Amino acid sequence: MKYIGAHVSASGGVANAPENAHTIGATAFALFTKNQRQWTAAPLSSEEINSFRTRCAEYGYSAGQILPHNSYLTNLGNPEASKRAQSLASFIDELRRCHQLGIDRLNFHPGSHLKEISPTECLSYIATGINQALAEVPDVCAVLENTAGQGSNLGYTFEQLAEIIAQVTDRSRIGVCIDTCHAHQAGYDLSTPAGYSEMMDAFNEQVGLQHLRGMHLNDAIHPAGSKKDRHAPLGDGTIGWATFQALIEDPRTDGIPLILETPDPTRWPEEITKLKSFAGLS
Repeated sequence: MKYIGAHVSASGGVANAPENAHTIGATAFALFTKNQRQWTAAPLSSEEINSFRTRCAEYGYSAGQILPHNSYLTNLGNPEASKRAQSLASFIDELRRCHQLGIDRLNFHPGSHLKEISPTECLSYIATGINQALAEVPDVCAVLENTAGQGSNLGYTFEQLAEIIAQVTDRSRIGVCIDTCHAHQAGYDLSTPAGYSEMMDAFNEQVGLQHLRGMHLNDAIHPAGSKKDRHAPLGDGTIGWATFQALIEDPRTDGIPLILETPDPTRWPEEITKLKSFAGLS
C-alpha cells in the first residue's frame, strides 16, 4: 500500500493536522509537534493529545502513516558540549511528544560539525545522542534524514548514515527518511528512473531497506551534485515526473509515509492525485 501526503500545517494545535491532510486527499502526513524554530514549547495538554488521536482515527491515519519533523535547531553533533546537551534535551522532548500522540517515528536532520571537529567525531556524537534519547523515551523510532551536503551538514552519503546506525545500540529503533531532492543534490543522480533504482540499490547495500521509514518527495531546482538544498514542485525540477512514477511503482516504497515538501502547497492536491494514479489509487 502506498501512503502519499504532505507536510501540513499544525497551526492552532496539532489536532488540526489530520484534518488538513484529509482535505488535500493525503493518505499520509507530516507535521511539527511544536514550533520548529524555538527551543522550548508548552507541554501538550491531555485535550490536545486526545483530540489528535481521535481525528487520526476519524480520518484513517495510523502511526505508520505519520512522519513528524523535528526542530530545525537540533544539532546532536554540535562540537560544544553545552549546545549538544541543549539539542539532546530538545530532541528528547520531541520524542516524548510523538509518544504521547501515538506516533511511532520522528524524522530529524543528523547534525553538523560546524568545521570545528572531524566528521567522524561528529557522527559519533550524533549516535551517542540518539542512544541517550532512545533510552529516555520508549517505542518511537529515530529517523535520520539524508541531507544535501550543504556547508558542514553530515548525512549526505549513505555511508555516513550507516556509520551512525552502526553505533546505535537498539537498531530496531533507528531508521532513515530519504529526501529525493537532498539525495539528488548530494550526488545520487535521480534525473532518470535508472538513476533512482541505482540509488535505492546503493541504500539497500550500505544501509539496508529494513531501515527505510519514510521518504520526502521533492523535485530539485539545481542539478545533481550541486549540494544546494532547494526544492521544486514535482515535474518542475531536474528530477522529473518519470523518476517519481518509478518511485511510486517501486514495491520498496510500500507501507511508509511518502511526504511532499514541495514549495507550493496549492499544488499538493494535484501532486498527490498524480502520484496516487501511478499506484492505481483513486
